Amino acid sequence: KNQKQTQPPGPRVAVTSISFGKSAILREKLRRVFPNCYFNEQGQRYSGAELVDFLKDADAAVVGIESITDQVLSETPQLKIVSKYGVGLDSIDQESLKRRNIALRWTGGVNRRSVSELTLCFMLGLCRNVFGSGYLLKQSKWEKEGGWQLTGKTVGIVGCGHVGSDVIQLLAPLQCTLLVCDIVDKSKFCQKHNATQTSLENLIIKSDVVSLHIPLTPLTIKMVNKDFLNQMQTTAYLVNTCRGNVVDQSALKSALMQGKIAGAALDVFAEEPPSDEEFLSLPNLIGTPHIGGNAKEAVEAMGQSAINHLVSFFGNSPAKS
Repeated sequence: KNQKQTQPPGPRVAVTSISFGKSAILREKLRRVFPNCYFNEQGQRYSGAELVDFLKDADAAVVGIESITDQVLSETPQLKIVSKYGVGLDSIDQESLKRRNIALRWTGGVNRRSVSELTLCFMLGLCRNVFGSGYLLKQSKWEKEGGWQLTGKTVGIVGCGHVGSDVIQLLAPLQCTLLVCDIVDKSKFCQKHNATQTSLENLIIKSDVVSLHIPLTPLTIKMVNKDFLNQMQTTAYLVNTCRGNVVDQSALKSALMQGKIAGAALDVFAEEPPSDEEFLSLPNLIGTPHIGGNAKEAVEAMGQSAINHLVSFFGNSPAKS
């Protein structure tokens, strides 16, 4: 009882996300409306028993990419709401939340420009050999291999949602032939943005760059497999800024080692951080540590969105931006 009295008033909010906790601006904004909050100060991704331990006193959780499983929820019965910091709900057991009457709040596309900028960066960097030649220069090797222009090439966008559609708009000045594959009819969007909706197979065969922008679902898991990669042109590049597990990593590793495709740029991996050093050291693989949605502006937008969802759920007055 005494311990409860020393805590600030209001619902107890636990923030598992590391990048939210690193932002002084977001910490201050959350404290203003929910003074009884605490953060992941360890800077490690919690899972299983550690995650339960972190959440056990919380009424609300602000989560990033932590796995919110049925097991975790069974041991945190006091939880009333999970507010998603970021996008993609593949790590959250939504059925379990429903059964337990725990609210789930999220906003799609809140970090789209951050992810689509990195995607464009990958496309340009692969095509123009920015990464490869820059790496050699650091080893005092002056190799003038400038790749080829992205302008005028055929780019295949797999998944035309928030990010995929934004990538298409960023590509507009480059006069690319744009191919789109989506399970939803995107003909109106394609017409407006000079793109063509086509089958996945046709997109794979024709594209100079294949870029993935799909959610991780039972339909998309390991969608990029050996067959997919074998159909790509040997001069083509693969870009993945969505979810690591939409790619069969061992099939991609083989394809890169055997020169079945020219190269790949990944911001996401099957396991994060990835432990396959041989894979990471491949000269035709570019990797970044899941920074797509982590531009400062996107971090603040994702954080503000997560806070706003808590505010509307608990009925506090919103934090002023």
